[in-house]
Amino acid sequence: MKEQILELIKQYDTIIIHRHVRPDPDAYGSQGGLAEMLKASFPDKNVYAVGLEEETLHYLNRLDSIEDEVFGGALIIVCDTANEERICDRRYKLGDKLVKIDHHPNEDAYGDHLWIDTTASSVSEMIYEFYQFGKDKGLVLPDRAARLLFAGIVGDTGRFLYPSTTQKTFDIAGELIRLEFDRNDLFNKMYEVDPSVLKLHGYVLQNFVMDEDGCGQMIMSREILEQHGVIPSEASLLVSTLGNVKGIKAWVFFIEEDDQIRVRLRSKGPVINTIAKKYNGGGHPLAAGASIYSWEEKEEVLRDLRQVCREY
Repeated sequence: MKEQILELIKQYDTIIIHRHVRPDPDAYGSQGGLAEMLKASFPDKNVYAVGLEEETLHYLNRLDSIEDEVFGGALIIVCDTANEERICDRRYKLGDKLVKIDHHPNEDAYGDHLWIDTTASSVSEMIYEFYQFGKDKGLVLPDRAARLLFAGIVGDTGRFLYPSTTQKTFDIAGELIRLEFDRNDLFNKMYEVDPSVLKLHGYVLQNFVMDEDGCGQMIMSREILEQHGVIPSEASLLVSTLGNVKGIKAWVFFIEEDDQIRVRLRSKGPVINTIAKKYNGGGHPLAAGASIYSWEEKEEVLRDLRQVCREY
């Protein structure tokens, strides 16, 4: 599949790269890392990274603004997006060919060409593998691309702590840090916390609930977010907080937005992406997300989560 994707890239003059809505560092890292690599490798091509920008990730990359007509006859590559409905910038449908590159379970097999690797820690890791495959065939990896890919790997592995981290992940990270970018500055920007978020972190530690089955929950209503001066995307940064709690098996954050309640699921063992799928979502076995539209549905999610914890 890497050979097919490289040949497609060589065939098209315009390449537009997308990723999922509500992006994280791997979404930005894989999308931007691939874009920078292709720009350096094929300077005569028009390469764009598009989508709604996430303000908290401006330190990583800024995206391109292009007109609708640019999509005509273009190759579209979508990174790190399991479900077609979660592709950011719906104009991807205006392109000529669609390539999906992802590391989530392939339950929505959209696209003309698919490269799926559920063993990869991140799509940023996969993009570096693509470079390894093509470096003798014209691919060049500039420092800026290395920075983006390294950030994506760090973000999706929780600084190499999550079970998805493999020896290959460490090997690739070791290769990336040989290039010229300020790793300390990158870490500082990835993990520095606004004082308001830090105070909300304290609220989480004081108010989360865990039952006898090891099922944890944290409710973040709009009222709570407004009291702390935090937006939903910032609150989502705290979801991994409960992973350090002794005895917890799996947990959920309910984060209220204007039009829905975001359901952020995490686990130390029980499979929880099946629960996410039931509630308009999906993800990895141990990290997934979904959406509900009333607080009454919260009890149904908790019932399902308690069940998988009890059975684990």
